[in-house]
Amino acid sequence: MRPVNKALRLIVFIAVASAIALASWHYTRPKPLEVELAVITSGDVEATIVNTRAGTVKSCQRSNLAPITGGKIVKIRVKEGDHVQKDQVLLELWNQDLKAQRELAQRQLTMAQDRRRETCILAENAQRESIRTQQLVERGFVSSQRFDDAHANARSRQASCEAAISDIKRAEAQIHVSQAGIDRTIITAPFSGVIGKISGELGEFTTPSPPGIPTPPTIDLIDDNCLYVTAPMDEVDAPKIKVGQKARITLDAMPEKVFPGRIRRIAPYVTEIEKQARTVDIEVDFLHTPADALLVGYSADVEVILKRKENVVRIPTQAIRQNNKVWKVDDNHRLTELSLETGLSNWSFTEVRDGLKAGDQILMSFDQDNIKAGVAVQPKPQ
Repeated sequence: MRPVNKALRLIVFIAVASAIALASWHYTRPKPLEVELAVITSGDVEATIVNTRAGTVKSCQRSNLAPITGGKIVKIRVKEGDHVQKDQVLLELWNQDLKAQRELAQRQLTMAQDRRRETCILAENAQRESIRTQQLVERGFVSSQRFDDAHANARSRQASCEAAISDIKRAEAQIHVSQAGIDRTIITAPFSGVIGKISGELGEFTTPSPPGIPTPPTIDLIDDNCLYVTAPMDEVDAPKIKVGQKARITLDAMPEKVFPGRIRRIAPYVTEIEKQARTVDIEVDFLHTPADALLVGYSADVEVILKRKENVVRIPTQAIRQNNKVWKVDDNHRLTELSLETGLSNWSFTEVRDGLKAGDQILMSFDQDNIKAGVAVQPKPQ
């Protein structure tokens, strides 16, 4: 065999052995871990706090209306769910006796007015007669006694006129008293709103609450055009909250919507409830009247915005481990551990001041056993 053929065979053997070794390494090497990755981006980051327990949608005005006096219900002019205007009559008790008293007082007023006209006309005439008599006395045509009689008559007539005027005022006062009694049997709307509940029925008797014994109101009136949210905040967060701060309101009934709000009041005391954390109640106004009809009593959550930074490098908060450690994917698709300098943070994002830049890839979940520095990774298929 010639030397050339031996060399060629050696080269072929080496090439085949290398190919086999390479194929064996390729098919037996560990596959990269499939992990959930996220790309670092720039955006807005906020420092926020949320309520410790569910808040409640409340009405700016809500009145539990009941008659001042007791009696039989004879008219219910509205039904539950009706929208009413301010001063609209809602319910009446039996009050025919009071109306009769008012009518009697009105007739007495009419009679007093007629009597005043009569007596005052006579008083004016007597006064003129007294003046004429005085002139005749001065000329010596009549005696002074005649003048004294005329003057006394004029004064008597004037007193009768003044008494008639007093009778008119008394009759007017009696009408006011009768009307006040009637008003005590009528419930009118103190403001515009919607009827929430009516507890009485026609023909039933209603009585005012005795001292210390509350009774159910006859009509529950709710102002549905002015709503706000009250929510309990942890006492630890209370010093951070200020009147006027912006907030976001979410409702369990409408989880897909977020309503902008603003803090209008902070309770001046801490609520202490047994077996619960101590809290401070806040009230949050809706910045815009919600287009959707909201019901008083909806459960609500409030997220108070303490501080906000715009267009900063941010990382999903769940990607940060203890001591601000993160797993970054390097250019060779391998994991490397980094320490971050962070800023503002909330449940969603945390500001990155140093350690990462926009476009870097980081590991989102750490529940796999093989997570360690140098491990090759690849994104999980979507």
